[in-house]
Amino acid sequence: MRKIAKTLTVLAAVATLSLTGCGRSDVDAEAAKAGTALSGFPQDAVIGVALPKKTSENWTLAEKLFNDGLSSAGFKANVQFANNGVSEQQNQISTMITSGAKVIVVGAVDGAQLGTQLQQAKDAGAVIIAYDRMLTNTKAIDYYVAYDNFKVGELQGQALLEGMQAKKPGPYNVELFAGSPDDANSKVFFDGAMSVLKPKIDDGTLKVVSGQADFQQAVTQDWKAENAQRRMDSLLSGSYASGELDGVLSPNDTLARAIITSVKSAGKSVPVVTGQDSEVESVKSILAGEQYSTINKDTRKIVEHTITMVKDLQQGLALEINDNRNYKNEFKRVPAFLLPPTIVTAANVKTAYVDDPTLGPITK
Repeated sequence: MRKIAKTLTVLAAVATLSLTGCGRSDVDAEAAKAGTALSGFPQDAVIGVALPKKTSENWTLAEKLFNDGLSSAGFKANVQFANNGVSEQQNQISTMITSGAKVIVVGAVDGAQLGTQLQQAKDAGAVIIAYDRMLTNTKAIDYYVAYDNFKVGELQGQALLEGMQAKKPGPYNVELFAGSPDDANSKVFFDGAMSVLKPKIDDGTLKVVSGQADFQQAVTQDWKAENAQRRMDSLLSGSYASGELDGVLSPNDTLARAIITSVKSAGKSVPVVTGQDSEVESVKSILAGEQYSTINKDTRKIVEHTITMVKDLQQGLALEINDNRNYKNEFKRVPAFLLPPTIVTAANVKTAYVDDPTLGPITK
């Protein structure tokens, strides 16, 4: 039953469940054709990588890994950040098309606003790979590569419960945070967590004291730490003047640290706070006993697999796909490759990063 619920939630999170302008057979036909645009291309071809804003360490690392990995493979790497938003990313993709890019990897600022540029890329013969975030409102997408983001949310929800249970018996007062509403992953993370937390809210184990339990009430525009800290300040002053806050669902490490800063500034005990991305300061915080958990989504592995996809496309080979059915947008099912995320708490933080050149030395 959980698997069915997960499938429905993931589908709803990346697009509407009703398929605009096409039936089921059309969607399956689109999936069958996905990625067949190329039968190979020169090894020194231009490969475009359009990344979103630099809102966390994993995106900055991805830039370096893509530049190094694609160049080492003989490709001409064109890696761009859209720190000024959607219009900048639209222009960057257009420039990649003009430069003759054979594959464009897209980590979207807003996956619903790139349809015109992506269709132009397809018309020019490029293959489109959605990286980490689904592309919606377009047929111009061939593949999706990401960590299993619904599972990320489930792990965060489970960690929140387990962390509070380790401190004291319930019931528990909690607050919920979500990512930026223009990031398709934000709803997937939130829905994964709520698949674990909602039954506990319904049976009274958890109480969202502020009453802000819906996704739209929990979002954090642009994933900005200052927005999360400002909202946490407001929640504390409005709902916790005298009561105790036991736990906070935070979708990533940047927001987790902002939440913790807010709580400490208010003179309150740090609650159980979740996170994601294994950022250096949050791993240090876990070691220090403050942030409760993070999620290890090794950027090296997802970039490495994405570059493997590019190499296979260059050689005209079939790509490795491990999910052909569960990911779609309004127009088509998208063949996907999902990597497994790992929860990290104080219990395993010293072993989780043994092969990580940055975090390994910190956790020894």
